[in-house]
Amino acid sequence: MFEDLKIILYPDPRLKKMSQPVDVFDDRLRVLASCMLNLMREAKGVGLAAPQVGENIRLFVMNPTGEPGADRVYVNPVLLDPDGEEESEEGCLSLPGIHLNVVRSKQIRLQAQDLDGKRIEEVASGFLPRVWQHETDHLNGTLLTDRMGPVARMANRRILNELKEQYEALNPPPPPPPKTKPKPPTGRNKRKP
Repeated sequence: MFEDLKIILYPDPRLKKMSQPVDVFDDRLRVLASCMLNLMREAKGVGLAAPQVGENIRLFVMNPTGEPGADRVYVNPVLLDPDGEEESEEGCLSLPGIHLNVVRSKQIRLQAQDLDGKRIEEVASGFLPRVWQHETDHLNGTLLTDRMGPVARMANRRILNELKEQYEALNPPPPPPPKTKPKPPTGRNKRKP
C-alpha cells in the first residue's frame, strides 16, 4: 500500500500545504503510521509528520527515546495552553544538514486522537512538547526555514541551495506550451486597398 513511501525534502511544495483533518480511522491509516515509524527510525529521527511523506493529513508519529516501546501516533493534534519559552537546537528530516536554535513553548497541552479515533490528552514540558510543536508546524505548512532569521538563512544558504538544485534536477518544470503560428488571413478577411 505504501511501498514507495519516502521522506520528501525541501523545497517540495507539498511541505508548505495546510494538512486536512483525518475523519476515517481505518487500516490504511494504521499502515501509513507504521510505515512512517519505520521511515523515521531508518532516518534516525524522533518525529515525522504525514506531509513529510507526501500525505496531506493531520497525523504525526514520534519516538522521543528511541526505545522500541516508546512509539507514539497522534491524529488531528491540537496544542493548547503554552507556558514559558525555551530555545534549543532542532533539525528536520526534510531539511537534512540544517540545525538551528528555535524558541518553543516549554510546556504545552496536546489533544489528539489515536489510530482508533479515541481521544488523547497529554501535558508535558521539555523535549516532548518541542517535538509536538515541530511536527504540528509541519501539519500547518511551516518549516524550519520559516523560523530562520537572516543570520541562520545566510549560514545555511549553501545547504538550502543544494537542496533546491537536487529538487529541480529530480522535478524539472514542465516544458512551455508550444507556440502556435498565427493563421494567415483568409480571402474573406483581407482588407481592400
